[in-house]
Amino acid sequence: MNDKRELIFEELKKIKTQLDNTSLAELFNSNPKRFEEFSISFDDMIFDYSKVHINKEVLSKLLDVAKTCSVEAKRDAMYRGDKINITENRAVLHTALRNNPNNKNKEIYVDAKNVMPDISEVLEKMKLFSEAIRNGEILSSTNEKFKDVINIGIGGSHLGPQMVAQALTPYQDGPKVHFVSNIDSSHLSDTLKTLNPATTLIIVASKTFTTIETMTNANSAKKWLQKTLGVKNADLHFAALSTALEKTKAFGISDDRVFGFWDWVGGRYSIWSAIGLSVMIAIGSKNFSEFLKGAHEMDEHFKNTPLEENMPVILGLIGIWHTNICSYATRAILPYDERLSSFTSYVQQLDMESNGKRVSSDGKELYEKSGPIVWGEAGTNSQHSFFQLLHQGTNIVPCEFMVGVNNHEEDMKIHNDLLVANCLAQSQALMNGRDVNEVTKILKENGLSEEEISLLAPHKVFKGNRPSSTLMYKKLNPKTLGKIIALYEHRVFVEGAIWNIDSFDQWGVELGKELATKMLSYLQDTNSNKDNLDSSSIGLLDTINSWNENK
Repeated sequence: MNDKRELIFEELKKIKTQLDNTSLAELFNSNPKRFEEFSISFDDMIFDYSKVHINKEVLSKLLDVAKTCSVEAKRDAMYRGDKINITENRAVLHTALRNNPNNKNKEIYVDAKNVMPDISEVLEKMKLFSEAIRNGEILSSTNEKFKDVINIGIGGSHLGPQMVAQALTPYQDGPKVHFVSNIDSSHLSDTLKTLNPATTLIIVASKTFTTIETMTNANSAKKWLQKTLGVKNADLHFAALSTALEKTKAFGISDDRVFGFWDWVGGRYSIWSAIGLSVMIAIGSKNFSEFLKGAHEMDEHFKNTPLEENMPVILGLIGIWHTNICSYATRAILPYDERLSSFTSYVQQLDMESNGKRVSSDGKELYEKSGPIVWGEAGTNSQHSFFQLLHQGTNIVPCEFMVGVNNHEEDMKIHNDLLVANCLAQSQALMNGRDVNEVTKILKENGLSEEEISLLAPHKVFKGNRPSSTLMYKKLNPKTLGKIIALYEHRVFVEGAIWNIDSFDQWGVELGKELATKMLSYLQDTNSNKDNLDSSSIGLLDTINSWNENK
């Protein structure tokens, strides 16, 4: 337990109680420079947190929390390659993957070995392979260009490349990429039925080449290829993202089509590694390089900028304020960009798998709440689903808006104007609300009677004073996307450092996987001994068996 942190938290809670008497609208009215004082610009991005219910005293105390919890020292340890993933005794170096790997003067060491040459080697191998696929230098077994690529993975091996490929759709000029993750047969089947085996490349993403969902899908995809192309020819339609060379070779994939990565790259941080191969094939190596460059620029900003001007730090501190001081259980991420419609799911894993912990790094129970529930959807669709709750519900949900000023469709400006207008209007409405006096005036102007107004007015009141922030960027291009993703990665780091948890392991996903293996044996052998199972599991298994017998 960090006694200094707890003391500051108590001070912040007292300030919040006092601040509750002053609305966000009043804070703006009393300070014409509020936007200027509570926003950060970085290159082609601006982060506006002026609609978060804080003042300068709160911000000062939050910065004290960051200093007390040694955020800067922990950050520097990560960049150095120290083994900050303590439960697995691993370094955490996704930042190294975009650390200008072609700059020979850059050196980052893990276990006394400079890892930068290895990163450069894999990136170069990815570049050569992706460009050969794109230009037809590498052909299919039928001597045709590959027209489609399927990335088979799960978790970070799926969410990252899928999200990035979708976000960068305007830059896709290579084969069409598809993503399969779910072990549900419909996911693979519905994808394969639209494709031609003769012109399809399949990338299997699994570090150990044992991930049950990924390997089940890979084996079924292999049978699909073999049925049309034959056993040997099917092998020419595979590549692997893995370090298990013996297993990839046994599967039929030659070593020159296997792209490795390292144990200091967590799955949810791995889009910058070989896991991004499908993206590189889709958008080209130059655009992928820009993607890495954007992330590197955010890395440098996080590493070198004072805390009070540091975008990831401020974003993280706002998260601490909302979670630990305001006791808000969730946060909504709302990208007003259809191509970022998968971004919330991506951050959901990034955040909740990283910081969804109940013990500190030293194994003791946490005294404070850690990672909040992350959810959301793209605007403007989300306005017509759950915004009712955001505006008038009993739960207060901090909203994180994201919006690009310029779209890629230059002849459809009206669409973008409406999109941006809606984004700005929603944050304004959350802040200001609409009181009963304004509602009454509007209803009177609409000709309603006093009785009608009395009945209807309570339903039309918006209390407002609901916090939000806005991340605005000029245009969603590869470089900007790299910066945005790195921003959220570092935000997770800041919050985890303050809670003193290991943000880079994920033991919580292991128990369910372990029990699923046992449950599979019960499904496949109906006569197996179920004495150790609970009555619910037995009842469900018996029902499945009965239904299968009476198909």
